[in-house]
Amino acid sequence: MKTVVAKGKSIEEAINNALTELNATREQVETKVLELPSNGIMGIFGVKSAKVEVTMKDDFIEKAKLFLEQIFEKFGIEATCRIELNQRNLNITLEGEDMGILIGRRGQTLDSIQYLTSLVVNKSSDEYIRVVIDTENYREKREDTLKDLAFKLAKKVEKNNSKVVLEPMNPYERRIIHSTLQNHEVVYTYSEGEEPFRKVVIDLKKTS
Repeated sequence: MKTVVAKGKSIEEAINNALTELNATREQVETKVLELPSNGIMGIFGVKSAKVEVTMKDDFIEKAKLFLEQIFEKFGIEATCRIELNQRNLNITLEGEDMGILIGRRGQTLDSIQYLTSLVVNKSSDEYIRVVIDTENYREKREDTLKDLAFKLAKKVEKNNSKVVLEPMNPYERRIIHSTLQNHEVVYTYSEGEEPFRKVVIDLKKTS
């Protein structure tokens, strides 16, 4: 959480100075008064400014919710989001009609929304929050599909005695392929290429 200490002629002015520095609203912060202002003697001697400590709240849930509501509006769909913060993991489930629009081709739209939400949530945060967005249990279904694909292509590599290069995948999906085949007796996997076109390659293990 980001914290600043600010001064002002009054407590209100000190708080406003801190809010300006944090680029935040009063609702997004917690405030602690460190020193009260003093006019001193005849307004000359012993004059002391107010000092406050202002800390950003853990408002990750609210930031994610507001951003996703804007996404829903832009897509023209009615949807809600269920958000849970578990330590440093923000798990978000989208619910509503026409969720296929938000999933997109092979989850590309959902991945983009997840990435953008992560940027919004982690802005001005000192600690990284991992954001995972799912809808209609897509992530689990996609994982099962990729595992089946991995085993199917491993058999193909073994049968044809030649490697197979998969289509570009995001890091999460590549990890599924790698972990599925990491203990395979005949084939091994590696990645090649640069993001966002990085691909998994399934090849035969070298025999001595």
